[in-house]
Amino acid sequence: MANKPVIKKVEPRSKIESIDWNGFTWLDITPPNDESTAYLAERFPFHPLDLDDTCSRIQRPKIDEYKEYLFLVFRFPRYRKEERVLTASQISVFIGEDYLITLHQGDLKPLTKLFRECQLEEDSRQEYLSRGPGYLLYRILDRLVDYCLPILDKVGSNIEDLEDQIFTANNQLLVQEISRLRRDVIAFHRIIWPMKTVLNALEPKIRRFVKSDLAVYFGDMLDHMDKIWDGLIEYKDIIESLSDTYNSLSSNRINEILRVLTILTVISAVLTVIVGFYGMNVPLPGGSDPGGSPLAWLLIILAGLFLTVLMILFFRYKRWL
Repeated sequence: MANKPVIKKVEPRSKIESIDWNGFTWLDITPPNDESTAYLAERFPFHPLDLDDTCSRIQRPKIDEYKEYLFLVFRFPRYRKEERVLTASQISVFIGEDYLITLHQGDLKPLTKLFRECQLEEDSRQEYLSRGPGYLLYRILDRLVDYCLPILDKVGSNIEDLEDQIFTANNQLLVQEISRLRRDVIAFHRIIWPMKTVLNALEPKIRRFVKSDLAVYFGDMLDHMDKIWDGLIEYKDIIESLSDTYNSLSSNRINEILRVLTILTVISAVLTVIVGFYGMNVPLPGGSDPGGSPLAWLLIILAGLFLTVLMILFFRYKRWL
C-alpha cells in the first residue's frame, strides 16, 4: 500500500518595504511570518517574545515598554463582503528613536494607502515623516480609527433596514438577519473594548518619540473612539429590542394560528361525535331501515349545523372570534 503524500502548508513570503527620510525609516512588512521575524532579529534588538507575537493572530491589544523601543499590538475591524462577516485584523508596531516598523496582513486599506502615498509623493513624506515616529504612529492610528466609522455606519444602515422590514415582512430570513447583525455588533464590541484602554495609555508612552506635544491630537482620536463605542452600545440595545419585538410578533402569529386550529378542531369534534353515534349497535332514527340513509344524513347535517352555529355564537360571545 503506497504511503499517502504529506502536504505541508507553505507560508507566503513576506513583502518588506521601507521608506527613508532624513535618517528616519518606516519599515512595512506584509504578512508577518518566520521570514520577517528572522529579518528583524538580525537588524534590531527586539525581544524574541515580541517577534513571536507579530505572527500570532490572537493577541490582545497591548503596550510593551523597553528602554530602546515600544512594542504595540492593535486590532481593527475589517468587513469581508464575500462572507458578510466582520473580523479583526491585527497590526504590530515597533517604534524606536529613528524608526517605525508596522507588520500586518495587508488588508487594512488606510494603512496600505498611507504607506503608498509616502512612497510616491514628496509632500506626503514631508507631512508624515518629518515630525518623528510618534507623529507617524498617530496618523496611522487616526486613519484606522476613522476607518471604523464607515463600518459602524454600515451596521447602523442595516439595522434601519431591518426595522422597516420587521413589521412588514413575514419570513425566516429576518431571523438570520437579526442573528447576523447581533454577531457583527458583538464582534465589533470585542475589538473596540480592549483598544480603548490601549489608546488611552498610549500618548504618555510615546512622548519620547515625538518632536511636539500630541495630547490634543490623541484627545481628538479618543473622542472618535468614544463615538464608536457609544454607537456600538446603542446598536446592541436596538438589536436586542428588535429581537424581542420579532419574537413577540412571531408568538402572536402562532397564537392566532393555534386559536383558529383549535376552533376548527372543536367544531369537527362535535361532528365526529354525532357520526359516531351511528356506529353503535343500538336502534337510532333511520339506522335499522335499509332505506333510511337519507334520513340519517339529514339528521346528522341538521344536528351538526345547529351545534356549529351554537358554538360559533358562544365563541363570539366570549370574544374568541
